[in-house]
Amino acid sequence: MNKKNSWMVSIGMLGLCALLLTVACNKNTEQSSNTTAEKQAAPAPMSAPIDPATVATVSGQAKMGGIAPKPAKIDMSQDPACKGMNEAEAVVVDNGNLANVFVYIKDGLGSRTFDVPKDPVVLDQSGCKYHPHVLGVMAGQTVQIKNDDQTTHNIHPTPKDNREWNESQPPQSAPLEKNFAREEIMLPVKCNQHPWMKMYVNVVKSPFYAVTDKSGKYEIKGLPPGDYTIAFVHEKLGEQDQKITVAPKDSKTVDQTFKAGD
Repeated sequence: MNKKNSWMVSIGMLGLCALLLTVACNKNTEQSSNTTAEKQAAPAPMSAPIDPATVATVSGQAKMGGIAPKPAKIDMSQDPACKGMNEAEAVVVDNGNLANVFVYIKDGLGSRTFDVPKDPVVLDQSGCKYHPHVLGVMAGQTVQIKNDDQTTHNIHPTPKDNREWNESQPPQSAPLEKNFAREEIMLPVKCNQHPWMKMYVNVVKSPFYAVTDKSGKYEIKGLPPGDYTIAFVHEKLGEQDQKITVAPKDSKTVDQTFKAGD
């Protein structure tokens, strides 16, 4: 073989190597792209469904330790449609039992998601006061606001993490329907027409919450077995947390005592 033919063979071999290398690179790139696409298309892992045969109930009582402050008097006489003198609802204690404590599962549910209830929760205005004083609702759930008074109210939530709004509601008008998109605890609501009117909405991501009644009692049903943090939150006395473990079909009692000045 002469030098010219040898040189041409060498050039041909180099070209063949380059071609094979290009094909290999294209194949690897295609495989990598397919792998990436598969990863992107793969559905997110689903939470294990809750087995209704294993769910537990957590209940208990919120109490007030020490001497409870005397309820402040509020003067409603500026509006003839209201009832004159009344008592503020900031700290409501009956024989040591503390009302209006919001109790909810703060941690332990992991990545579980829950359907938003179709039924609304109701916030009423009667006697120039909000009823209830503390309300729980799931994020996105409708809050139906009624006015049973013969006077105009002006509902004004002042949230940190949700949209603020301010809307007037004349007597005998249709209920307002609102919702809150983000989780937020002790979201204040006031009335611009009546400065003593105040209440709190608690927006959570799960149905596992309750508000203590006049006897300080609460109950949370349908909780799957597991380890949780349960939070007790009061508008004036702050938050108290407890770690709990619930077994299948468990009925657990979890009480919490607040102290004046906490």
